[in-house]
Amino acid sequence: MCADKSHDKKPNFILSLLGNKCARCRRGSIYSSTNPYDLKHCMDMPEECPVCGQKVEVEVGFYYGTGYVSYALSIAICVASLIAWWLFIGFSIYDNRIFWWLGFNGLLLLILQPLIMRLSRTVWMAFFVYYDENWRQRPQVTGREHSSHLKNA
Repeated sequence: MCADKSHDKKPNFILSLLGNKCARCRRGSIYSSTNPYDLKHCMDMPEECPVCGQKVEVEVGFYYGTGYVSYALSIAICVASLIAWWLFIGFSIYDNRIFWWLGFNGLLLLILQPLIMRLSRTVWMAFFVYYDENWRQRPQVTGREHSSHLKNA
């Protein structure tokens, strides 16, 4: 009963996003290289998920919209660093601490840029490709086929 291992546990959505896993199975990596700071190959993606076979680039130009996600993530990081700087160091009109924060924030964004780019692609894919708990039994469907597949299910 409880020891039945044939039913897999659903992977956590947030952890699969942060781990850059496939949106359909939440198990396969969507990047060829695990190191985001290998700048020559940090954005290399396989044709399909190595676990479930989901096409990684669903349509031509699919990832153009990731600029919006990347922008939102960058703003969130800027706001978080502003609040942290304000709480720990503080701001004053009598000195130039705001300029130190601007420099720190710019350096932080520069260092985190490969991570932000990867995460924005993963989030963008999760907007359009949904988790399928029966991904082993069902063939992979994409784009317009996905909406018609949902209507028939």
